[in-house]
Amino acid sequence: MNIESIIGSNFNGIISVRKNNEVIFQKPYGFADIINKIPNEIDTKFATASAGKVFVAVAILKLIEKEKLKLNDCIGNILDFDLKEIDKNITIKQLLNHTSGIPDYFDESVMEEYADLWQNFPNYKIRKSIDLLPLFINKPMMYKTGEKFQYNNSGFVVLGLIIEKITGLLFDEYLNENIFLPCGMNNTGYYELDRLPAKCANSYIYDNVRNEYYTNIYSVDAKGTGAGGAFTTVTDIEKFWDCLLSDKLISNDLLSEMLKLQITDNKNYYGYGMWLEKLKDESLKPYFTGSDPGVSFLTSFNMNEKINITIISNTGNNVWEMKEKILV
Repeated sequence: MNIESIIGSNFNGIISVRKNNEVIFQKPYGFADIINKIPNEIDTKFATASAGKVFVAVAILKLIEKEKLKLNDCIGNILDFDLKEIDKNITIKQLLNHTSGIPDYFDESVMEEYADLWQNFPNYKIRKSIDLLPLFINKPMMYKTGEKFQYNNSGFVVLGLIIEKITGLLFDEYLNENIFLPCGMNNTGYYELDRLPAKCANSYIYDNVRNEYYTNIYSVDAKGTGAGGAFTTVTDIEKFWDCLLSDKLISNDLLSEMLKLQITDNKNYYGYGMWLEKLKDESLKPYFTGSDPGVSFLTSFNMNEKINITIISNTGNNVWEMKEKILV
């Protein structure tokens, strides 16, 4: 596997490939700070956009395991604010598998640019999951609850709010105490863009008019929410996979449910907070991914061949195409 030969000269980020839990390729490329020529390193923290949904899903399943929640619990019986036109009978399960029909503040079927959200609503106001509520609480349901699968960001914002309601902690505090620290993911967290800790990469968008890169600080939430926005490293992602698949985070029964096909539209396959790719032998390979302006992330784990691929870019490179080339 000659990975170096498939990497273009413009790639900015990190690629890591493991087989049988042993690293067979791991290398950073480009810069965490382009202007100051600060290079990306293995322990550089990268934004991961929607990839954070998997952490929220695990946190919800942990609460189910602790009997604090049930999959069939309805949001109307948990949340204490006015849901307006949102169906109060939406269940935890329907939020987890994107069949709730809840109005999506960023409907990717009709909106192309995440940055467009902030034309009339300042992104610097988004510091907690509850701060996103004004972007969808007054909208009608997208479709009847349970009718179909449609990827939905608001659903995971609500799951983050449910974590906060049940635990009394901010959702990211709960994730840190119950997922990140137990897994040794010491370089993972939800950080405010104007208060980033050391070793965080800037995320860059290319301006084709001025022929230069600029950072995405006005294009994404000031801090991540239940819908995504965690910063992490390739090493921490590998630690997460190891803990998750060895039943150290949730029981084997719940893990099986998480990685089992829960819903499909015959094009996309989804479990609970985890995408699934159908392989030639009909088995399912779990992966989670994220994309924002200047951010692209993908990590997958082929449990048959024990191959784990993680690719992160802080200039929005096509990590999905790169993953397919690696597998050729």
